[in-house]
Amino acid sequence: MAFNPRMSILPPVPQQSRTRKKEEEAAYANMRLPDREIVGCINELGIPFTVADLQKPNPIQVQMIFEWFGELLMNKTRQTVDPAMRAAVEDVCGDFGDALMPADTRSLMGFYASLLRLMNHCGVNDFNFMDLYKPTHDRLVKIFSYVINFVRFRESQTSVIDEHCNRAEAAKARIEHLYVENQNHEAQLDEMRHNRRAMEALVAEKTRRNEELKKRLLELRRSQEKVAARLEEAKNKKSELAAELEEKTATKLALKQDSAKLRPYVQQSASALQASLTELSNTLNAEKAHIDSLDRRARALQTSTDSFAVVSTDVASCIKLLDEIANELAKEEEENVKNARQRDALTERGANVREVERTESLLKRQLAKWAERTETLRAQSHDKAQRAKEQMEELRAVHKKLTEERGEKGKDIERKRVRIEQTEKKMLDLKENIENEVHAAYDEYLKMESHIKLYITEMEQAIPSK
Repeated sequence: MAFNPRMSILPPVPQQSRTRKKEEEAAYANMRLPDREIVGCINELGIPFTVADLQKPNPIQVQMIFEWFGELLMNKTRQTVDPAMRAAVEDVCGDFGDALMPADTRSLMGFYASLLRLMNHCGVNDFNFMDLYKPTHDRLVKIFSYVINFVRFRESQTSVIDEHCNRAEAAKARIEHLYVENQNHEAQLDEMRHNRRAMEALVAEKTRRNEELKKRLLELRRSQEKVAARLEEAKNKKSELAAELEEKTATKLALKQDSAKLRPYVQQSASALQASLTELSNTLNAEKAHIDSLDRRARALQTSTDSFAVVSTDVASCIKLLDEIANELAKEEEENVKNARQRDALTERGANVREVERTESLLKRQLAKWAERTETLRAQSHDKAQRAKEQMEELRAVHKKLTEERGEKGKDIERKRVRIEQTEKKMLDLKENIENEVHAAYDEYLKMESHIKLYITEMEQAIPSK
């Protein structure tokens, strides 16, 4: 019966992961720095550190060293991430943020998140919080070796990095400058458009008021013509009535003179006087009636004169109103001149607006060109970065190859050293065996010599006795 063992419940380890693990171990063997070199590099940073501190690490001292690396490579410390972490804790926990998560803990957690990205870039993919809280010698040697090698590589590529950063900063500053100029021109254009709309509204209001004043002036002119015609007619009627009154007065005076002349002749005869008196009475009654009619006409004329005075007052007020209208017309003419000037200024402003629009379109085209140039520079920088990355990959490949060769040579040297040590050990064992054999042979020799001497002595003693 064949033996069939039970299958294991553990998942099989893939060959690829084992290969990757071997490659990482080989890379770590090549990247690993001696303890004294790591301590020397950290001391060069201005942090007191010894080999004993590396072998028995202190979490506070290790956190200070990591914080210095974060400030050097990312410009981030626990103080820089504390405001964002405080705001996040206030959003999540409200007023209980300081009680649930103290300031040191949240700043350390925020700094750990930034430090984790740095370690991924440095090649330490298994960095965890225990490396800050409970560091060990092996982990610190690995992490510090990777970080120091990354810093050395960064310092070797400083010129290339600075060149690309300076180009990007220059392009960014130029874009910001053009954007600010565009915003200023847009604000100026909006202000000019607003002024143009205000001027157009003011011109429309002035035009409407001018039209209303023109209509009112025409109406007043028509009224003035009517009043002037009535005044002229009243003056003609007054002159006619005055001439008639003068005529009647002259007639009355002539009649009085005639009666005065005839009075002596009337007194000559009573009958004649009676007849004359009757005639004179009739004439007097007729004259009284005529005088009454003349008085009535005079009162009518007085009434007409009063009405003429009222009309004259109205005409004077109309003339005054016409003078005011003339003044208003003069003011309107001045307003028209001002409007013409403002219209010319508005036309000039419109030309300026068109010029600004042309300038804006030109600036937009320039901005588009600069954006295109920026994209071109970005593409070129991306290409250069890609080429630099390719060169870096080639350098990494060469470095990897050299490290592999170095590792192989180290392994050969290690094998040769082991062989030499084994040979030396064999030689020492052989020398010890030879020395032991020599001592054993010397002891045997001494024993044989003593036995021979004893034998000779016994022989010498035995010979005389015979």
